[in-house]
Amino acid sequence: MTRVAAIDCGTNSVRLLVADCDPATGELVDLDRRMTIVRLGQGVDRTGRLAPEALERTFAACREYAAIIKEHGAERLRFVATSASRDAENRDDFVRGVMDILGVEPEVISGDQEAEFSFTGATRELQGREDLATPYLVVDIGGGSTEFVVGDGQVRAARSVDVGCVRMTERHLVRDGVVSDPPTEEQVAAMRADIEAALDLAELTVPLREAHTLVGLAGSVTTVSAIAQELPEYDSVRIHHSRVSHDRVREITEWLLRSTHAERAAVPSMHPGRVDVIAAGALVLLAIMERIGAEEVVVSEHDILDGIAWSVA
Repeated sequence: MTRVAAIDCGTNSVRLLVADCDPATGELVDLDRRMTIVRLGQGVDRTGRLAPEALERTFAACREYAAIIKEHGAERLRFVATSASRDAENRDDFVRGVMDILGVEPEVISGDQEAEFSFTGATRELQGREDLATPYLVVDIGGGSTEFVVGDGQVRAARSVDVGCVRMTERHLVRDGVVSDPPTEEQVAAMRADIEAALDLAELTVPLREAHTLVGLAGSVTTVSAIAQELPEYDSVRIHHSRVSHDRVREITEWLLRSTHAERAAVPSMHPGRVDVIAAGALVLLAIMERIGAEEVVVSEHDILDGIAWSVA
């Protein structure tokens, strides 16, 4: 076993996994897995820069994670940064801050690399299951972008497009600095059109409709599963490999789009940092399911973070 640490810094959250990995057997044992909402991508779509307060929130999470990594004695660490830091003009400020705290340079990876890590993390333990036909379509709905990967044992095609729960919310649902509560029909229609255009773009390189099993990753998808199961609290064990039907995803998405902030915040499994962006994330998932005719989505708690850990091991 090799003890490794992996950090995934996205547009909405920064996440840590410390795990023991055995590449020979394919076994990955979690020692610590946690997530902090930092909203690093706050305003990036509008300004092209990382906001000072967003950077400080991210650095605070990094300091917390540095202590955890030291406590567990991880032998290797890899820090991967995705959409927001890839787009920002001042990403050098981000890189310097992370290096000062963790001693490693954050790798600002491409969308294609992001997609490959997501696919590996999500499907490694699904291989050989007779109830899940291949090829898989893995969709990782992040804050700033969504990754699409089609493959079986190996990646056949991948594409990253700039639709995510934070980006869609800021682009279409914010007026005068405040999220519409609930959004208007016109706002939802504009957001849906943006998502459909992104799906058109993804289909230029990824055969979305050839997939037989849809695997959904990241907080928007896992939260939809938690709502579908009416969980009294967020429970990753019950969420991991749960299945949510197309009809249930549609019902939940429609409710989220007509609900108020207070109603969404009252959902017991809802992370406070997702209250304002979950409706957009659910709409992305629903649009994907409708585009490919998926009857259900298989929800995975294992994603890019696990793929990063495997790459280190």
